[in-house]
Amino acid sequence: MLSLRSSTITKTLHKYSPRSGLYRFASTWANVEQGPPDAILGITEAYKKDTDPKKINLGVGAYRDDNGKPYVLNAVRKAEQKLLNDKLDKEYLPITGLASFTKEAGKLAFGADFISSNGGNIVISQSISGTGALRIGGSFLGRFYPHAKTIYVPTPTWGNHKAVFSDSGLGVAQYRYFDKNTNGLDFNGMKEDILNAPKNSIILLHACAHNPTGVDPTPAQWDDLSELLKERSHFAFFDMAYQGFASGDIDKDAYAVRKFASDGHQVILCQSFAKNMGLYGERAGAFSLITSNPKEKAAVESQIKILIRPMYSNPPVNGARIASLVLSDPALRSEWLSEVKDMANRIITMREKLQNHLVNDFQSKKSWNHITDQIGMFCFTGLAPDQVTIAPQNTFKAERLTRDFHVYLTKDGRISMAGVTSHNVKYLAEAIHEVTK
Repeated sequence: MLSLRSSTITKTLHKYSPRSGLYRFASTWANVEQGPPDAILGITEAYKKDTDPKKINLGVGAYRDDNGKPYVLNAVRKAEQKLLNDKLDKEYLPITGLASFTKEAGKLAFGADFISSNGGNIVISQSISGTGALRIGGSFLGRFYPHAKTIYVPTPTWGNHKAVFSDSGLGVAQYRYFDKNTNGLDFNGMKEDILNAPKNSIILLHACAHNPTGVDPTPAQWDDLSELLKERSHFAFFDMAYQGFASGDIDKDAYAVRKFASDGHQVILCQSFAKNMGLYGERAGAFSLITSNPKEKAAVESQIKILIRPMYSNPPVNGARIASLVLSDPALRSEWLSEVKDMANRIITMREKLQNHLVNDFQSKKSWNHITDQIGMFCFTGLAPDQVTIAPQNTFKAERLTRDFHVYLTKDGRISMAGVTSHNVKYLAEAIHEVTK
């Protein structure tokens, strides 16, 4: 009989200790390296530990009311109550999710008229919010896109994009997007890079309220981009996390997606209902792909199901039910649209107040027009990293936003305007002025 102690297996599972003369078990995970902390979560943890009463958390990507508190929409509360009264079961959903939800998500994104005319060619699946939709899209392209499997993302882009697409098996490249000199869109650089990308490349586009810059193309620029992508036979992959939340107008925010779809692009679209309905923890999202005909749609949908099944089997039901009811019930939909506009308007007002305090109250000599030119939850302040991060005491910059003013934001200078309130906006302006004057 083979002795475990004397076998070669023992040598790989045990380490000999000269001091005790015994073999000790070596951990299976001893060679796993410590990974870097999540940048946003690290900011939140540091904020929580700070005891200064003036501290401000501008890192979190979730809406807050004017008292800095999480906000649950009234339309959502009413939908929840109705669903509770209906005493629905908790059975599994189909792999592609709640049919009423995907139907409403499609109409919201593409417009009711487009769905009426082309719905038979569109695959729509419920997803685990926008991130899950991105992963479905990345995995599908990794398996079935017949050309080079490289996706081009804007510089900068949402921090999770690269990880999602890399883990999906796609190569990730970049195109120019943000102009640091103007704190606006580098449209010429963007077009040049997209033009020079190999034909049939996959191009990721933020549909509205670009994260992290808050800088969007104009409708005319979107028209140019649609033509450019058609000219180069590129594939348009849209990430739309902020429809309605950007401008307060769901149709205005969907312009790019609807333009590309009407121009004949077979786009992939990833939707999230986290921001515009406040369904953060419900993880309600949708993945859509336009095909050429019903037969092609059936084939693509079958492969989407095959992708999803080993991923998470089927999506959660509660958030989809809430969103479906809010979108389909006329009274709830009307109330939701009003609330979305109110949320967007509060952020727009905070942008105006922040700029006004910097220019008029603190007489800043810098131009802060980009604060109000940008849109959506995030603002790329233009602050250099050394003005943001906590630096050694002997650095040439004595003042730091985080160290001296307890303002927490990402290292690239991105702030969440949702964390700015009428109570802290002047203090924030003073802090920014002090580190930039």
